Amino acid sequence: MTQKKFSFFASPWGIITAGAIIGVLAPLLQKLGNPPNMGVCVACFERDIAGALGLHRVSPVQYMRPEIIGFVLGSMVAAYLFREFRARTGSAPVVRFILGVFAMIGGLVFLGCPWRAALRLAGGDGNAIFGLLGLITGIWIGTLFLKNGYNLGRSQPAHTTVGWLMPLTMLGFLVLMLIFPQIPNQEKNGILFYSVKGPGSMHAPLYISLIAGVFIGFLAQRSRFCTMGAIRDFILFRQTHLLLGFISLIVFAFITNLALGQFNPGFSKQPVAHTMSLWNFGGMLLAGLAFTLAGGCPGRQLFLAGEGDGDAAVFVFGMILGAAISHNFGLASSPDGIGPYGIHAVIIGILVCLFIGFTMRKKVA
Repeated sequence: MTQKKFSFFASPWGIITAGAIIGVLAPLLQKLGNPPNMGVCVACFERDIAGALGLHRVSPVQYMRPEIIGFVLGSMVAAYLFREFRARTGSAPVVRFILGVFAMIGGLVFLGCPWRAALRLAGGDGNAIFGLLGLITGIWIGTLFLKNGYNLGRSQPAHTTVGWLMPLTMLGFLVLMLIFPQIPNQEKNGILFYSVKGPGSMHAPLYISLIAGVFIGFLAQRSRFCTMGAIRDFILFRQTHLLLGFISLIVFAFITNLALGQFNPGFSKQPVAHTMSLWNFGGMLLAGLAFTLAGGCPGRQLFLAGEGDGDAAVFVFGMILGAAISHNFGLASSPDGIGPYGIHAVIIGILVCLFIGFTMRKKVA
C-alpha cells in the first residue's frame, strides 16, 4: 500500500495532479489578496523578501512572503517523511550564486519567473507569450552546453547542519513576521519593512499563504515539479513527464481564473507587466539560461534546499541578492517599461552565462 502511494507521485497522473493543484491554488491566493496574475511567483516573492529585509528600499515591493517560507518547509517535511533528506554541497557553489543573481535580474526585467509567466498567460496577459518564448530559447541554449559536457561537478555528502540552514533561515523569517507583524499604514515595524501600496501591500492572510506554501512544497518535492526541467527534458530527451505538470498548471489556472472572473485577455494595462516584447523575451532568455546551467527553476531550487541541498540554497540566496541589485541599480522593470540599466544587465548576464557554459565543460564541442 505504501509503495502504491509513493509510486503515484512518479506517475503521469502524479505530476498532472501537482500542476493542477498549483494551478488552482495560485488564482485562489490571488482572490484572497495576492497581486493579480501573481498568486505564486518565486522571483517576485523573493524580491519582496529582499525588500522586507531592507536589502532594497523600493517601498511598493516589500513583504515577507509566507509562500516562499512554506515551499522550503513543506519540501523538508516531505523529504523527512519519505527518507529523502540528504545534506549535500560542494557543486560549484560560487557559480550557482552568480547564476542565481543573474536569474533574478532576468526575471525582474520580464517581471516574473517561469511560474508567473505561466500564470500571466493563464490570466490573459499576452505579454507572457514573449516571456515563455524567451524562457524556451534560454533553456534550449543551456541544453546545447549540457550536450557538450557542461557540468558543475558532483555534490558531496555534508553534515546535517548544512541541509538545515535554509529551512532554519526560513523559520527565522517566519519568527520575524510574528514578532514584527504588519501594522496598517505603517511602512516599518521593528526591523521589517512593509509596503503600504503596490504589489507588496497585496497579500492573502499570513496563515493561508503559509499553509498553501507548505502544501505546494510537499507536493512539488514528491513529484519533482520543475518548470525549467519540463522544457529541458522535452528538448533533450523528448520526455513529456514534467511537461505534463507544467501544462496542467496553465490549464487549471486558466479554468480557475475563468471561474473567479480573473481572466482579462490583452496586452496593454496588464497587472505588473510591461509591453516591451523584446525585453520580455530577453529577460526570460537570460533567466532560462541561468536556470538550466544551475539545474533547476527557482521553485525547484527552493524544494531542493528544503531536502538538504546546500548548493540550491546558495542559488536561492543569489536570487535574493539579485533582487536587491536589480532595484538598487535601476535594472528591474515596472509597468512603465524596462529599468534604465535593465538592457545592459541582460546583455552582461547573457555574456556571463555563456562564459560559464563554455568554460565549465569536460569536453570541447
